[in-house]
Amino acid sequence: MMSPRREKISAVDTAWLRMDRPGNLMMICGVLVFNKRVRFARVARIITERFLMFQRFQQRPTQGPAGAYWESAPRFSIDEHLERVSLHGRAGTTELQALVSRLATTPLNPTRPLWQFHLVDNFDGGSALIVRIHHCYADGIALVRVMMSMTDAAADGPQAMPFETARRRESGNDADDPLAQLLAPLSGVMTMVRKVGATIVEKGAAIWDDPTKAVALAEQGSALTTEIAKLAMMPQDSPTRFKGKPGVEKRVAWAEPIPLDEVKAIGKALAASVNDVLLSCVAGALRGYLVDKGDATEGQMIRALVPVNLRPLEKAYRLGNQFGLVFLDLPIGIENPVQRLYAVRANMSALKGSYQPILALGLLAAMGAGPKMLQEQLLHALSRNASAVMTNVPGPSQPLYFAGAAVKRFLFWVPQSGDIGMGVSILSYNGQVQFGLITDRGFCPDPERIIERFGAEFEKLVLTTLLAPWPRDGDLDPAAAEMAVGQP
Repeated sequence: MMSPRREKISAVDTAWLRMDRPGNLMMICGVLVFNKRVRFARVARIITERFLMFQRFQQRPTQGPAGAYWESAPRFSIDEHLERVSLHGRAGTTELQALVSRLATTPLNPTRPLWQFHLVDNFDGGSALIVRIHHCYADGIALVRVMMSMTDAAADGPQAMPFETARRRESGNDADDPLAQLLAPLSGVMTMVRKVGATIVEKGAAIWDDPTKAVALAEQGSALTTEIAKLAMMPQDSPTRFKGKPGVEKRVAWAEPIPLDEVKAIGKALAASVNDVLLSCVAGALRGYLVDKGDATEGQMIRALVPVNLRPLEKAYRLGNQFGLVFLDLPIGIENPVQRLYAVRANMSALKGSYQPILALGLLAAMGAGPKMLQEQLLHALSRNASAVMTNVPGPSQPLYFAGAAVKRFLFWVPQSGDIGMGVSILSYNGQVQFGLITDRGFCPDPERIIERFGAEFEKLVLTTLLAPWPRDGDLDPAAAEMAVGQP
């Protein structure tokens, strides 16, 4: 069925539409790297047949006094959304990263639907596809799922992950999603989100400006109001070089992948989840970078906003934004890799059953439903206490193909809201863990110096685990593992 010519944009999606800033454009960027060159005409056909099956991508968002609306784009043409690009020089990773960095700071044309594909003809003996889509269309979980629906299970088909069979393919995957478990005790999510949004609109932004009002709200006794008060009174994280007022220029980088089976094995040995292991490696990499710069790290903590999916993956075809956020403390002051891992694990465990994801989505709903001034105040409240956005998306375990070529790498970056200047993306694909990083040039002009440390930090955990004494039952004693790091 064709979508109506004009349709109101939801409050949450409106918030993302209005959140654009010169220093932080609300675009989700992705890169697919192929093992051989792909034909431009075949890419255009796949986009037409599989991407544009979502009528939303033929619509553009418009804003007016009566609110924000989706409207059909006049004289829509795929030629305005698919470009062919050739890199100069050696056409290697450095050149591709430079191109992605430039596109990540280039606004999409507001007179057209807000998305664009760039086919790079000559990258590392093959091709690469750069994807940019505005966050108001959908969240990262949904858009990654859309991109996977455009791939095949073999060079000549069949389609790998069509939405028609999504329920059969993806039901039960929450057990593999390290963040979905945070919501296990919660029910009636969207009803609660509307309640939170109404409370915030009613109270206005005064809760964040006056701590006494936050305390009074907490004394009302409900779990939601207590969580609102806790967020309002949350102290800022450590003032590292990763905090400040972001500029326009960004830098992107990505690391060599890590075998997922090895990550799972280390997590099992150390009684930690895959997510705990990966985020502790991120914390270690950030710590090492700051130490190299001569910055103090002892007792320091970086707080990350971590998206949490609030809908079944098989419903991703509905697009839109339906995710919450949790504030996760990363203890960059801890040098011992095992101690740091257990600190991350403890911080993650403390978030289980938290109302933070629902509160964050309620904040976004309030931003989109309320006046622009309220949005600015709430956005500041949401972003001032964090230095980074970190996403972790479990992807397919089998290899994918696009336009007849094998997908070697699958990378993506979500935008950073407010004054946040760093984004870390983790995506598992084909038995490998892919790391991506985007930083504000003024905060960190050389993100490759951080990203190259991820693998080294993981190797430290592996070495520590191998050095630690193993008891007869085959389970590693966490205390012994911690002690092993300090032994000669």
